[in-house]
Amino acid sequence: MIHVAALYQFTPLPDPEALRGPLLAVCDALGIKGTLLLAREGINGTIAGTDNALGQVLGHIHALPGCADLDVKFSAAPEMPFHRMKVRVKREIVTMGEPDIDPTLAVGHYVDPHDWNALIADPDTVLIDTRNDYEVAVGTFAGAVDPQTPSFRDFPAWFRAHRNELLDGKKKVAMFCTGGIRCEKSTSFLRAEGVEDVYHLKGGILKYLEHVPEDQSLWQGECFVFDERVTVRHGLEPGSYALCRACRRPLDSAALAHPDYEDGVSCPACIDERTPQQRAGYAERQRQEALAKARGELHVGAVHLPKA
Repeated sequence: MIHVAALYQFTPLPDPEALRGPLLAVCDALGIKGTLLLAREGINGTIAGTDNALGQVLGHIHALPGCADLDVKFSAAPEMPFHRMKVRVKREIVTMGEPDIDPTLAVGHYVDPHDWNALIADPDTVLIDTRNDYEVAVGTFAGAVDPQTPSFRDFPAWFRAHRNELLDGKKKVAMFCTGGIRCEKSTSFLRAEGVEDVYHLKGGILKYLEHVPEDQSLWQGECFVFDERVTVRHGLEPGSYALCRACRRPLDSAALAHPDYEDGVSCPACIDERTPQQRAGYAERQRQEALAKARGELHVGAVHLPKA
């Protein structure tokens, strides 16, 4: 069994580039795989490995400035859900494009998963899913507003455009995301926009699915995750979706059976979004991956996962 840790922490890191090399070295030495993002605003990512190895890497991260209370959510996978280890330095650990937003200064009220149902059932609450459109299509909470945004960077403009209708007659705003990090920024953003009564699901959907029994759950569908599991269900059990390697969207059984689906090349959602030349390139990549797999090797271009 492989252990998976999704983690983040907003904390000032004046020189994230200096932290990258040592962090990558300890991950590689312990056989950890996944992706970690470093920025001046903190750290974010998902990594996987043995329980002992994860513990050592998390110990290294806990020792970074301001990371003693690192937010970590654990789950399991039947096999390694990543193919390599990457540590990258970015402008933001989750991209919103609002440089004045600082979650270390002001965020919404955290709501424990066991108290979430009561909050979102309150008619005075407007419930907003802050995730991307392809994630919402896989599953969401009953009654949630879907912004239909292709990326988190689009969220601020969407909220400003729909603010009046969203808040009409509502006293509270509740928001949720996969693991909690996007809600740190979205609730901080709403606070900056003058909305005070803002709440978010502590630990995100993953924590909710882990702790709330399915017979008491208001979650509908599965939850998209950014690794080879693609989706998870209640209890964080692996879900039923596959991944289109061309457009990086999750695919259900109907999409997999569609004539426009070709493994590694296209799916019904992206068949008209790519040129014949692009699809030819994807087909060649898929052929190379198949050859590498037959030789028992890892093709360097094998993993193409979505961004948050």
